[in-house]
Amino acid sequence: MSDTPINLNKVRKARARVAAKAQAEANVVAFGRGKLRTAAEREAAARAVRRLDGKALTRGADDGDEPA
Repeated sequence: MSDTPINLNKVRKARARVAAKAQAEANVVAFGRGKLRTAAEREAAARAVRRLDGKALTRGADDGDEPA
């Protein structure tokens, strides 16, 4: 073995970093979406809300259809 002592805390933390990075890469493959795709989905949702709001029926005070 070498003459210098090994800091086991640093080894443990380095091993944990490697494991966390591997988990992060697996999560990107499984769940990740790019910035452009996220923006496109957000815009599509906003467009759907605008389209639905444009088709909403409104009741005015002079409609004469007051609830009983």
